[in-house]
Amino acid sequence: MSPNRDCSSGQLNNNNNNNKMRSDFKLSLPERALSAAGAAFISAIIVNPLDVAKTRLQAQAAGVPYQNLYPTCHFESKTMLADTRCVPSCYRSVLGEPPCNPQASQYKGTLDVFNKVINQEGFARLWRGTGASLALAVPTVGIYMPCYDIFRNYMEEYTAKNAPSMTPYVPLVAGSVARSLACITCYPVELARTRMQAFKDGKQGTKLPGVLKTLVGVYVDTGTKTLHFSFSNFRLLWTGLGAQLSRDVPFSAVCWATLEPIRRGLLRMSGDESNAATIIGANFAAGFVAGSLAGATTCPLDVAKTRRQIEKDRVRALTMTTRQTLVEIWRDGGIKGLFTGVGPRVARAGPSVGIVVSFYEVVKYVLYNRRHRLREN
Repeated sequence: MSPNRDCSSGQLNNNNNNNKMRSDFKLSLPERALSAAGAAFISAIIVNPLDVAKTRLQAQAAGVPYQNLYPTCHFESKTMLADTRCVPSCYRSVLGEPPCNPQASQYKGTLDVFNKVINQEGFARLWRGTGASLALAVPTVGIYMPCYDIFRNYMEEYTAKNAPSMTPYVPLVAGSVARSLACITCYPVELARTRMQAFKDGKQGTKLPGVLKTLVGVYVDTGTKTLHFSFSNFRLLWTGLGAQLSRDVPFSAVCWATLEPIRRGLLRMSGDESNAATIIGANFAAGFVAGSLAGATTCPLDVAKTRRQIEKDRVRALTMTTRQTLVEIWRDGGIKGLFTGVGPRVARAGPSVGIVVSFYEVVKYVLYNRRHRLREN
């Protein structure tokens, strides 16, 4: 076999692979958004308890109280909620307040969060913030995944013609840009979800405030209990956006840079025999690995994001920076503080990415094949 024939054969295979990868060009934006929304819906419901556990552990480290709205004897936080910090000596009974009971109120880990939330607040509280998660995940993923597809496809086509050496970096750039657009658009709902999950408000069986009431609470002046509509108060709805972007953009960059090579390799192994089962398997496996890795590496930024979003001091909320927050977390808790909640975060991120990507891709595959069959008939 001549070298020229080898080259021609290799080029033909590459062209076939490229055409196969670009088949989703023919799907409309609403079809992409529908696929992404369905994926987000399923993922948000399944992994919400892990999100609650992660947020509670991070909020506890920041000084948020959980027993009778009094703080626990965890460690003294200098970063926020100064009026509710724990008094290590636990002499609160002198003031007629219930004494600290660290064993009953302090969270020791993910399973302990599950146990205490179920016993003290009820099983349903593990899905606290699910409404906000759905209200956030459906539009966010509906923007994120289709935009990523479109950006990746066009950028790969452009770099393949003009700068082939840059093609491997396309998923990283496309994921970062798409995630930034989705975050900025839907951020107030993310703020509401974090606050709903972080604070233990009300007794078991009582109705808790929803997304709208939580967002209104951001506007309320805690001193006068009145609403003040102003530009500065409007900015409060985007409190911690910088921390959110500094977490999500690197997360997306690491995730897609890891996910694309893995899933393309797995799909390449299946050859031309790709079907719904192989697409689900390849995408879930690639998404699980990529999501777990990205979740672990960006955990310190997630801790900073949580602290900024649950800050109740309005002045600090508007002046805090991500860098300042990370320094304070390091000062208070060291490396352990920076990776607070890493267990539930990784346990959530891996399956979540796997579910979203595999569901999204298999729905696209089904829609594309259905359209193709209708055209043939």
